[in-house]
Amino acid sequence: MKNNRIYEAAIMAIAIVVLGLCIKWGIDDFANKDRKVTVKGLAEKEVEADKVTWPILSKEMGNNLPELYNLIAVKQAKIKKFLVDAGIKETEISVNASKVIDMNADQYSNNTRPYRYIITSIITVTSGNVKLVRSIIARQGELLKQGIAIVGGDYENPTVYEYVSFTSMKPKMMEEAISNAEKTAQQFAENSHSKLNKIVSADQGQFSIEDRDQNTPWIKKVRVVTTVTYSLKD
Repeated sequence: MKNNRIYEAAIMAIAIVVLGLCIKWGIDDFANKDRKVTVKGLAEKEVEADKVTWPILSKEMGNNLPELYNLIAVKQAKIKKFLVDAGIKETEISVNASKVIDMNADQYSNNTRPYRYIITSIITVTSGNVKLVRSIIARQGELLKQGIAIVGGDYENPTVYEYVSFTSMKPKMMEEAISNAEKTAQQFAENSHSKLNKIVSADQGQFSIEDRDQNTPWIKKVRVVTTVTYSLKD
């Protein structure tokens, strides 16, 4: 009988201790539940474009439409040979349908030019060998020796550089961005005489890819910003 009372007293004591701890933890959680800090983490990296789309424009002007089409066909053949000889694969070259403008067909145009038709030919090079294409762009003056004038790409047909393999670098950049966010949060915690606790919430990060500057569009700046919320404790 005496032993039973001892056991009951021991169980009661343990229960009181556990209850006390639970109450303490509950009070601590309640006191700290609103103690949070939200910070942003940034990671940036410069990379070279791994895809280029280069539209090559040439024009012919005159009054004899069939003759102009023949001239355009000759130009296209010479341009394609120039590209292939320079190392571009035929599968990377596509010939768009020629665009014809009839100056006399525009009712709002008072055509005083000595020609009626303007034909624009576009040959597009799409390649992952960006360095090669850039070197060929620098050599396009060689076509002038063959009587082919290349028209500079306008806003409708610009040369476009892209970085398409950034997916493979996303995990590492996210890790770096979160690490930078943690450093900022750690500094905040120290300044507020607190300690950094666990992550309460975090987003997947906002990625952006932009030209580094206007003069080097083939150099891209990859940027990710993530927002992380940490809880704080004493």
